[in-house]
Amino acid sequence: MNYLLTRGARSGLTVLLVVTFTFFILRMSGDPAMMILSADAPPEAIEAFRKSWGLDAPLSHQYFGYLGNILAGNFGVSMRNGASAMSLVLEAIPATLAITLPAFLLKLLLGIPAGVFAAFHRNTWIDRLIMSFSVAGHSMPSFVLGVLMVLIFAVSLGWLPSGGYASWGHAVLPIITLSIGGAAVLARYTRSAMLEVLGQPYIRAASAKGLSWRHVVIRHALPNAAAPILTITGLMLGALIAGAVVVESVFSWPGVGRLIVSAVANRDLAVVQAALLLVTFSMVGANLLVDALNLMIDPKIRSSK
Repeated sequence: MNYLLTRGARSGLTVLLVVTFTFFILRMSGDPAMMILSADAPPEAIEAFRKSWGLDAPLSHQYFGYLGNILAGNFGVSMRNGASAMSLVLEAIPATLAITLPAFLLKLLLGIPAGVFAAFHRNTWIDRLIMSFSVAGHSMPSFVLGVLMVLIFAVSLGWLPSGGYASWGHAVLPIITLSIGGAAVLARYTRSAMLEVLGQPYIRAASAKGLSWRHVVIRHALPNAAAPILTITGLMLGALIAGAVVVESVFSWPGVGRLIVSAVANRDLAVVQAALLLVTFSMVGANLLVDALNLMIDPKIRSSK
């Protein structure tokens, strides 16, 4: 219990730090009044805008007022259209999950088996081939990969649309783009975890008994290599919303990521803060879930607490 309480306290501090950092960086990066009203607006109009949104108050007053509003469940309204900031973010979540959830499942289906297969064929051409693809997939930025996907499958071959949100076909390229990098990371972590386990005496004993490699993997190796794999999987789960920012912009996908980019460009403070707060909670929640699962499956953690 102390283990989870400590992790929970750290998570609360993380949320506070992110909220604080976001609040001050947004206000230091530009004047919303100048962005929304334009630099040619009369000084009186700019001053009235700042006063109506409380931007003329000292930063410390704005900050503590913002914290109080969050605790009261008030996340502010958009400076662009007056809509609830959190409502705008929640409306965009289904579109984001429509590509990030399938991409997450595809990462698992590709990355974990590839890592296991590479570990069982260590130092062979199979291992080197899988790890080469893994390094390439992890190293390539998602916006570069997305553009390549568009050029190959949309422009050259004409198989899929280059962007939009009209049908399931529009989701294929974003899903593939999102999954490749994560699958590459999972393959590398799985291979490392499996290699550490495969050198243990109980694995050699199981193999000496004549058990098939599939039985050795499923019954003996994977359960003991689960902790690091579970940790990286939890991080990917927490980043489902944040991880789509670039890809949604490349493919004109109307999700949370594209909303954040648009709100930052327009200095729509409340929308940016609400979106980043939701992203932070999702990542912190996923980390807490991973900690709880590690506590359940790893006796070393339980015995040390």
